[in-house]
Amino acid sequence: MNPNEMLKLLAPPMNPDELGIPISIINDLIFRIIFNEGEANVVRVAEVMGLHARMVDLQLSRMKQEHLVEVTKAGQLGSLSFTYSLTEAGVKRARDAFDRSQYVGRVPVTIDQYTKAILLQAQNKIHVNPDQVKSALGHLILPDNFHRKIGPAVNSGTSLFLYGPPGNGKTTIAEALGKILSSGDPIWLPDALTAGGQIIRIFDPLVHIPIKEDEISSQVGMAGSTDKLKIDKRWRLFARPAVMVGGELTMDSLDLRYEPIAKVYEAPLQLKANGGMFLIDDFGRQQISPQQLLNRWIVPLESKVDFLRLQSGQTIEIPFRQFIVFSTNLDPGDLVDGAFLRRIQMKVEVGGPDERLFYQIFLMACKAYNVPFDKNTFMHLLQKWYRQAQRTMQSVHPRDLVKTVISICDYEKLPPKLTPELIDEACESYFVDSLKDSGKTLANM
Repeated sequence: MNPNEMLKLLAPPMNPDELGIPISIINDLIFRIIFNEGEANVVRVAEVMGLHARMVDLQLSRMKQEHLVEVTKAGQLGSLSFTYSLTEAGVKRARDAFDRSQYVGRVPVTIDQYTKAILLQAQNKIHVNPDQVKSALGHLILPDNFHRKIGPAVNSGTSLFLYGPPGNGKTTIAEALGKILSSGDPIWLPDALTAGGQIIRIFDPLVHIPIKEDEISSQVGMAGSTDKLKIDKRWRLFARPAVMVGGELTMDSLDLRYEPIAKVYEAPLQLKANGGMFLIDDFGRQQISPQQLLNRWIVPLESKVDFLRLQSGQTIEIPFRQFIVFSTNLDPGDLVDGAFLRRIQMKVEVGGPDERLFYQIFLMACKAYNVPFDKNTFMHLLQKWYRQAQRTMQSVHPRDLVKTVISICDYEKLPPKLTPELIDEACESYFVDSLKDSGKTLANM
């Protein structure tokens, strides 16, 4: 990406025509802000709207001429220090503005401006090196060189399919990828978009983490505050977003959602994830069928463009530029056909640990929970509950068993320790199929 092109796009508009949006949206916002606050000065209104104070001053002066607002306080810095309240006619206009929308915040940007910004920033491909990936996965015990499967997928910036039995860290791996992305180059995003006279809210405080003011200048490679950088304040610098959903995902979450009370559209999850990562965890366990969900992604994955529809029937085109990760415990062959899998750039199996890795994971769990490791107890666990029982090892087992042992010791008011007897008691509580081994069934209990 050419930084000059991005800075040119982010140059603050000095008059309403440069915003590219209907003047009615700007005026409605001014009415709603002053109505909510009772009275507000020019600087305050400009701050909420993310506009230059002189543009707001110009609009308020026009409203004053039309007897929609009146000056209640005059400062010593000319009209920029004026405080305004609504006249009776202005209150009526404000109520009409609330009937159209309840939105109060930064002035939205156009779809064209948003698309241009996303595509410019998408030119900067994310590149991670082995040390970064190994560091991000360092809290997990994984097979040697596992990072070589994950790192290239991140650098491809398109899609990844994680599969394998439950309890072996697929979700944790995906979350680590999200942290890698969010710690990289930040991204400029607006709070809202406008299309067809409607407002689409993108900003989500659970997803979008703003870069601190004192860090922005270093991130854009220039000295000074955002004021000195002359950045359009409708845009903010965020850490790369990471949207993570599981079995609660529905088709409605992937389309524009109109909020009838606020009278604004809430952006779908993939739009909030643009420039970052979108993780669909527990894929195949949603209330909708995997095929329905996959059909929704075929066009965006292929064309890198998504289409959304307003209630009016107008269709808008938005860029689809995110690292999308599917994670599932189910057999991929039972979920999707080969045609779709071919559209997923990388497929990585996350299998269960062997005995060597299981030993390391158990050691790490004991250390994490301050339980003295006992090798004889571990070998008893391995022999009785895995080898003899022909049980498949899962990476999550050591943590859960150690925590169960701690709970048993705590109940007995004993210091946490490992013994064959305690590990047997923990396993009997943890493994459901141990009921079958003892000749019992769940129905008889």
